Amino acid sequence: MKKTYLTVLLMIFASGAMAADNKKLTQNQNAEDQVQANAVNNFRVTTRPEIVGLWGMEIPNNRKCIEYYNFKSNNDVVIKSGAEWSSGLYDYQPPQDQDTQLPALVLQVKYDNNEPDCSGNKTDQTGEISQYYVQWENASTINFCANEKAEQCFATLRRVLP
Repeated sequence: MKKTYLTVLLMIFASGAMAADNKKLTQNQNAEDQVQANAVNNFRVTTRPEIVGLWGMEIPNNRKCIEYYNFKSNNDVVIKSGAEWSSGLYDYQPPQDQDTQLPALVLQVKYDNNEPDCSGNKTDQTGEISQYYVQWENASTINFCANEKAEQCFATLRRVLP
């Protein structure tokens, strides 16, 4: 009788202990699920203009000098030509219809050190705003054009760095 009584008592306590462990395990699992729900992967897709990167332009009458355009992803631009360097802002505007229109590029010079450029010209371009149309020959060659029909292209730039 004593053995039966002890066995029943042991079974009651064991089932109580198992229930407490099970409740604790369920609480831990719920806490882990909540942490995982709060730690959802947040992906942010950032697009950048296709013109971003370092481009070089050979000067026709001075092949030893290359004029560099560094279009940064934050719309800053740095231009280096001979001893001259200037910095400013750019706005690259893709066309609505890529089959019939060219992208527009607006450059605004904020600073120019007023030194001679690759052509030998010494002109302070601070404050100047220029608009060009960009004709893409391929992913690493572009032309600056005066109009959106690409009839008056005057400069060819080649990609140096992406």
